[in-house]
Amino acid sequence: MSQRSEFDNKDVGLIDILDVVLDKGVALKGDLIISIAGIDLVYLDLRVLISSVETLIESNKETAAISSKQLDQEKEALNRVINQS
Repeated sequence: MSQRSEFDNKDVGLIDILDVVLDKGVALKGDLIISIAGIDLVYLDLRVLISSVETLIESNKETAAISSKQLDQEKEALNRVINQS
């Protein structure tokens, strides 16, 4: 039996999909260009993050484990880039 037929025969509810999306998080990015007669009138750069608050807090805890020395190095590198502009 193929993997596709396994999913075809399985009922998936909206609540199941929402549970997975909120548990893991989803990032969507897209561009929308509105044009008339080949002339671009409006350009939208769309970015959406869908996640539960708990997932965001957990991801911040993982990335927040940075030493003060590393933080100082990051700030110095950022200042160098800003001053070069």
